[in-house]
Amino acid sequence: MTKKGNFKDIITFGFALFAMFFGAGNLIFPPYLGIISGPSWFVAFAGFTIADAGLALLAIIAIALCEGDIMKLFEKIGKGPAILLSFADIMCVGPLLVIPRTGATTYEMGITPILGQNTPILLVVAVFFALTFVLTVRPSKVIDIVGQVLTPFLIIALLVIIVKGVISPLGQPVAEPMIANIFQRGITDGYQTMDCFVPLAVGAVLILTLREKGYTEPKDQVSLLIKAGIVACIGLGVIYGGLTYLGSTVSTMYGVDAQKSQVIVNITQMLLGNSGKTVLSVAVSLACLTTSIGLTSASAEYLSSLTKNKVSYPVFVAIICVFSAGAATIGVAGLVMIANPILAIVYPPTIVLIVLTIARSKVKNPNVYRFAAYLTLIISILTLVSTKVPALDFINKLPLANLGFNWVIPAIIAGLMGSLVGRKKLA
Repeated sequence: MTKKGNFKDIITFGFALFAMFFGAGNLIFPPYLGIISGPSWFVAFAGFTIADAGLALLAIIAIALCEGDIMKLFEKIGKGPAILLSFADIMCVGPLLVIPRTGATTYEMGITPILGQNTPILLVVAVFFALTFVLTVRPSKVIDIVGQVLTPFLIIALLVIIVKGVISPLGQPVAEPMIANIFQRGITDGYQTMDCFVPLAVGAVLILTLREKGYTEPKDQVSLLIKAGIVACIGLGVIYGGLTYLGSTVSTMYGVDAQKSQVIVNITQMLLGNSGKTVLSVAVSLACLTTSIGLTSASAEYLSSLTKNKVSYPVFVAIICVFSAGAATIGVAGLVMIANPILAIVYPPTIVLIVLTIARSKVKNPNVYRFAAYLTLIISILTLVSTKVPALDFINKLPLANLGFNWVIPAIIAGLMGSLVGRKKLA
């Protein structure tokens, strides 16, 4: 008999999802948004949360409907394109960008503020990924480790900083915001966190853990994951709101040229003195470690499945940890520079397929998926190339381009056209 969702499991999975979402970017963007939005910090926070947590929740729903199988989400565009797009998504949120970035950020924001710039980065990332390996090599234990042990420490560390800043504000917001279109800026920054990829990557791990806990019916798995997703997104919203508010309280001390990664460091120092560095170090290190654990596990599961388990899960965990340790030595800025063009191309068609998957009961023609996803991919490529080819600048004049969503209207039109082509229907 299948197990029904209970409060403890919902909270455990919700905390695990929160920790997997909450990485370095989630800690850096909100305080800076608070600075540049000043008295309108809540508007910026709302935009950021909708684009980050909102899209992440849609991804949770979509991957739950696909029983944690990322290929089921992408297969409607054709086997070859589905493999390529899913592989690109997993690599971006995994060993190509996010996993190495967790190690690099731990070094830059978690270790050097305490031990100094002379601390060898290779030593730090070696220890970091050794811990990741030990805590990831048994996939069925990942959710319990992250949800029951690490995440509470992460949340407590962040709440210490936020509560102190609310009780004893460092100052008052500037009289006027430093930028126009505050809500749009929040949307843009939230979109850039790429948290929409995370549920797609960890879906298999989540479903595996649910089954081992007795949730054998797909409908019960979907129900629990959606509830856990809501818990995670509420948690993200609380933390984002607190961090954005903290940024607004120091908006008279900074300008739009403030260095994003240093804002939260300086705020913590001002709020908590010398002990603040230690609190922030714990928060950053836990955020990065929990993200690294979840995404390493997910990436290893996916890669092992691609080889039909000819290469085992533990072997891929080891490969990812070793590769990520080496890549982390490039530093956060270097990793972002390498991976951003790939992310800019693969993210929009992924969002299109997530939305269509949620609406799949109404979308029976596979050409809707193909037309919408392919045109979105083309627009994403042209948008990237337009930075080097002025003749393509027209692509940046499409509706919603100022939000980074110039592909939305064309995707809708392409989907409607696809619905009129062919008669083959999806089951």
